[in-house]
Amino acid sequence: MKWKDAFGSAMEELRAIRALLAPVARLDDPTVGLTALHGELTQTRLKILEVVQGGVTGLREENREVRRRQDRMISDLSDTRSELRQLLELADILRPLAELRGPADEPGADARPYTGAAPPALDPDPGPAVFAAAQPPTSTDTDSQGGTMEDSGRQAQPEHKGQDDALKKAIEATYQGNATPTAPSSATATPGTGQEQDPRVTHGVLLLKAAGVASADLIAHRDTWEWLTALAVDHPHFRTPPSVEDVKEGRVQTVLSGRSLIGLLIKLWETRSTTTPLDADWALATTAYNRIAAELTAVDGEGQTIRIVLDDGLPHETGD
Repeated sequence: MKWKDAFGSAMEELRAIRALLAPVARLDDPTVGLTALHGELTQTRLKILEVVQGGVTGLREENREVRRRQDRMISDLSDTRSELRQLLELADILRPLAELRGPADEPGADARPYTGAAPPALDPDPGPAVFAAAQPPTSTDTDSQGGTMEDSGRQAQPEHKGQDDALKKAIEATYQGNATPTAPSSATATPGTGQEQDPRVTHGVLLLKAAGVASADLIAHRDTWEWLTALAVDHPHFRTPPSVEDVKEGRVQTVLSGRSLIGLLIKLWETRSTTTPLDADWALATTAYNRIAAELTAVDGEGQTIRIVLDDGLPHETGD
């Protein structure tokens, strides 16, 4: 029968295929087959993961140590800067005193030409009245200078206080939106400009607006943030944020309180005013101050989020 012949030939072909696959049967062996290979691959993978994890942990520890050292260096630099400023203030205080004492200490400074008559004849027994009359006056140029300085100080103190009161009134009136009263004259005002506003009034209004801010987002490069921190860390009202989040491409993002904004604005104002134009500190202080001023000026109490961006590659958002 034909089907029997076909079945027999199929069985013969099956036996031939089994004979060919006999060497491959070793793959099922748990000692040398696929199971053993899978176990070796698993162990190798675990070893590689362990080595990579150990290296990453070491790098993280080194990074933390570098940041701790950097914070210590920033703190030391801030302390040194504060001491130098104190020395400069002391030198400014002592310089006028040294200039006043200089002429008095020169030889012959107190010498006066003799314009009186010839001395009277000596009495062998002068009385107390004659001896007292012969004594020169006890007042000197130093005493007169001291009295003049004290009198001028008493006169300058009320005048300075009056200027401060006028400046406070001008700032508060501008902040409240009222007509600005006449402010004290400023060295930065341009002659002939009429009603040009005193820059100190504008600065004072920014400080008042910063005092009413709860928090403000700040985005900058890490290098710029470290410069801002080193500049304002010695101000009594500046507080270092508890967290600084790393953003892509070296940027950092943090949140500053209104009190910290006040300290930062004051230090930026001082740096911008005292540094030399075309200097790096002048450029950084001017740009940061103007960015903060632009955001605070736009605050109108409508619940917008203050977002200070020190990166021209990012959009400047004034609110959500």
